[in-house]
Amino acid sequence: MPSLHIDDDIVLKILEPEDADSLFALIDGNRSYLHQWLPWVDTNKILEDSKLFILSSKEQHEKKFGFQCGIWFRGILTGIIGFHRIDWMNRSVEIGYWLSEIFQGHGIMTKACHTLVDYAFYEYQLNRVQIRCATGNKKSNAIIERLGFIKEGTSRQAEFLYDHYVDLFVYGMTADEWKARYGSQSNNINWTN
Repeated sequence: MPSLHIDDDIVLKILEPEDADSLFALIDGNRSYLHQWLPWVDTNKILEDSKLFILSSKEQHEKKFGFQCGIWFRGILTGIIGFHRIDWMNRSVEIGYWLSEIFQGHGIMTKACHTLVDYAFYEYQLNRVQIRCATGNKKSNAIIERLGFIKEGTSRQAEFLYDHYVDLFVYGMTADEWKARYGSQSNNINWTN
């Protein structure tokens, strides 16, 4: 299965059907934590739901509209990161992600996000990456800001979380800004099998 090795501890892998058990167990074990900020948690109630997510992710990848990766930390599935639908005409994409509560604080998501932004700009030659995040989700906002994304505005009541709406900060980064900040060379981003 294709994977991106970030460092000795962190690997991003395209999700495969055989990952469904691990993915569902991860979601189920973090349900109350993820429920705070992710609107899809209650729709992933049984193993079959995780299987369907993986199949739709594979279809997204095959059609070249993006991909979803599992984040493995020291061989354990700890979260998900991926490209929402790539807008090839405007050469832009939005990144979404989540991480198990117990694996936070190791820099995992910052490194994973950095790798996907590199991939967007250097491999796909996109011009813009966007990340939207609930205004109250301080941990997620800190990751985006640490990477140097510009807070472009707030989408008011943009996401429905079960029984209420939340505002989302909209962060953006252009290829020129990223390359000025991190250099004009990719970090040798190569998929391995």
